[in-house]
Amino acid sequence: MSRKLFGTDGVRGRANTHPMTAEMALRLGAAAGRYFRRGGQDHHRVVIGKDTRLSSYMLENALTAGLTSTGMNVLLLGPVPTPAVGYLTRSMRADVGIMISASHNPAHDNGIKFFGPDGFKLSDEAEAEIESIVAGEIVPAQPQNIGRAKRIDDGRGRYVEYAKTTFPAGQRLEGLKVVVDCAHGAAYRAAPDVLWELGAEVIPLGVAPNGHNINDGVGSTHPEAAARAVLEHGADIGISLDGDADRVMIIDEKGQVADGDQIMALLAGRWAEQGRLRGGALVATVMSNLGLERFLQGRGLRLERTAVGDRYVVERMRGQGFNLGGEQSGHIVMTDYATTGDGLIAGLQFLAAMAESGRRASDLVAQFEPVPQMLKNVRYAAGADPLSVEAVQAEIARAEARLDGQGRVLIRKSGTEPLIRVMAEAEDETVLREVVDGIVAAVEKAA
Repeated sequence: MSRKLFGTDGVRGRANTHPMTAEMALRLGAAAGRYFRRGGQDHHRVVIGKDTRLSSYMLENALTAGLTSTGMNVLLLGPVPTPAVGYLTRSMRADVGIMISASHNPAHDNGIKFFGPDGFKLSDEAEAEIESIVAGEIVPAQPQNIGRAKRIDDGRGRYVEYAKTTFPAGQRLEGLKVVVDCAHGAAYRAAPDVLWELGAEVIPLGVAPNGHNINDGVGSTHPEAAARAVLEHGADIGISLDGDADRVMIIDEKGQVADGDQIMALLAGRWAEQGRLRGGALVATVMSNLGLERFLQGRGLRLERTAVGDRYVVERMRGQGFNLGGEQSGHIVMTDYATTGDGLIAGLQFLAAMAESGRRASDLVAQFEPVPQMLKNVRYAAGADPLSVEAVQAEIARAEARLDGQGRVLIRKSGTEPLIRVMAEAEDETVLREVVDGIVAAVEKAA
């Protein structure tokens, strides 16, 4: 079943422009209501969380109208991290969870993500069925069966208390000074609360959302903001989250940044030593650095690669029983604790490694030497298909032939934006730069 609305992470686009309009949100809500009411139960509930974008409030109202029109009872969580929605969907026995967020994207974008009753993101097949309902006639509930909507006050508190339980029992963060950058996003209250209640001295950053400043010069896509704060305050560590807090970057006391690959390497190595790493493998995407793969191989572990998108990482983990995976971009998925990437809980796991080992962050952030890697994005016009152009295909073929046995090339369309992502790895940085620049130039000409 084909999908046009749903991308790799829900429905996403520019706010107040198709498909991120109030009208489409209403239809999506009604379609989701119809899809999840098919079980014939009498009581149906949905939890809705959001980030701090101005448009999130508009979309929340529209989704609520659509859902209640088909008989769903709606519990409004307010601004909470995406992983909190996954957790609360299951914890509160909801039929569906919805997160309104465009994650790390600018404030003018937004998105809608769905979680099933098990707290995991919906499968491609389920999203395709909802999309087919959107395209048809949606029959509303009878007047006496219209759903109710209410705001609940303890959703964030429930998640805060749960997040604290993932930190090792008996360990505390006293004596550690922690910068936490919340990107003016969904974790702007939860993340500082968790760290402070565990004993840390907390220096909050990006905790003054105004509807327009989410991810603006702060957060995991701009870790330099947290790095400056770490150096300025003499902090022991920085934790930099994105707008919906499902990604994280770690900054050591010297201001050095560790991406998702380095964090996953640390956790995989520690968990393997502790007998906690199920299946002897880490699941990551084709974007993860070759150095990570070599690091794992040196410890008798495997790297299982998937297509780009944390949903595909989770699918592989669930299908084969693995419990650790993620993306270089900072999604860290630990199914022992969460159903999706959780930046805060990943940060707590890094802090646990510091507390248990007594080592500084700088001793832990560089687990392996990365193979030189370059990634460039090329924006293309609506309706264009640069990758189908013969000149682009020829340039990619030349690059692959040049790197044969010495590196790799990965070219793909973004699942959330009109971008072509051009990535390559090679030991020779001059060759690497020439290969990437050649492909980028060809794509730009075709875009």
